Amino acid sequence: MIEKATSNANIQSMLATLRAHQAQAAGGAQALETPAIPKADFGDSVKALLNQVNEAQTKSRSMAEAYERGEEVPLTDVVLAMQKSSLSFEATLQVRNKVLKAYEEILNMPV
Repeated sequence: MIEKATSNANIQSMLATLRAHQAQAAGGAQALETPAIPKADFGDSVKALLNQVNEAQTKSRSMAEAYERGEEVPLTDVVLAMQKSSLSFEATLQVRNKVLKAYEEILNMPV
């Protein structure tokens, strides 16, 4: 059962479905078209995701500083950006913890 849920084809299919729903929610005309999924290295994927988290935190920090300086930045935008960066950081932290736990379990397996 788990092998079916974690198969590469099933994951790719789910990603394509999620992208289609995202495009449809955005109101794009290409909602029915799903782009080809490029083959990526696991390390490259992790780097890209960490860069996205870093960008969200940097944006949040800059918006908060702009608000503190008295620039015309709506408080709701500042709070929303801070929550997004916090949530993305927490999700990244949870993924890291799961990967480390799996690595430790693999190390402790008898061979």
